[in-house]
Amino acid sequence: MVALRHAETALEAVDLIKTYSAGRNKPPVRALRGLSFHAAPGTVFGLLGPNGAGKSTTVKILSTLAAADSGSARVAGIDVAAEPDRVRRAIGVVAQRPGTDPMATAAENLLLAGRIHGMSRRDATARAGELVGRFGLTDAAHRPVRTYSGGMARKLDVALGLVHRPQVLFLDEADRLADRIAIVDHGTVVASGTPDELKSDLRGDAVLVELAEADPRARAVLERMPVLRDVTMDGATVRGRTDDGARALPAVLAALEEAGFAVTSATIARPSLDDVYLRHAGRGFDAAGGGAEGPAAVRTLEAAK
Repeated sequence: MVALRHAETALEAVDLIKTYSAGRNKPPVRALRGLSFHAAPGTVFGLLGPNGAGKSTTVKILSTLAAADSGSARVAGIDVAAEPDRVRRAIGVVAQRPGTDPMATAAENLLLAGRIHGMSRRDATARAGELVGRFGLTDAAHRPVRTYSGGMARKLDVALGLVHRPQVLFLDEADRLADRIAIVDHGTVVASGTPDELKSDLRGDAVLVELAEADPRARAVLERMPVLRDVTMDGATVRGRTDDGARALPAVLAALEEAGFAVTSATIARPSLDDVYLRHAGRGFDAAGGGAEGPAAVRTLEAAK
């Protein structure tokens, strides 16, 4: 990927490589294999992929918690390796686990976070009041966080990440809100674009058939059908694409029955991000070792707000 001018991008990764030692007498684990992407200011950018794809390692490098073996990365125009302290001041992080003190109130948690970031007590108090209002927590601002519902506690976690007005916010969720997505597999980006762009490349409907038993011969049966294309098989699950799912499904079931394969379920669906991953990686998220969860989304802000 050609690097963009720093002012044009909020996040930029270029040919990142990262290898971890797996211990004595074990081959090293190559977590990133030349991973590259960029994200524009004012967008939500998602990293999707199964467990072990390289998402967590990428976020650790961008947030200065790990160093790449080679390649470069910039956050808010700042070189991550050369100026890590500046990067830390420019980012906010919302982790998967709560970062609040459950015995303290929302106002107290936010005040403490502001003070840790170097804000004066007056400014931190004002910012805390602003954020509890923005997140609809005003009525609960002086209640202990341990009395909050799960949704309220999560809102407070996001508010904590925004206390110091970061230019980039890392979230361990929210991939469904992404304006643009990079799908990661085995430490590299296999596809990127908006969700609609990625799905539109897959014409027609997805046909998914669950067999009673896994048998690779079922794939060969469906590959011979002219109504199907891109036929793949993961265990007992056979997938294919067709221009008209409603018409193709009866023929698919009839062909499998005639060949002696028992079907437990069959569905038709519009293209999903799992189908996109399947097309580029040759297997679905589940078969690759987990769902599309993990450190997945980055909110890039045009200006501190």
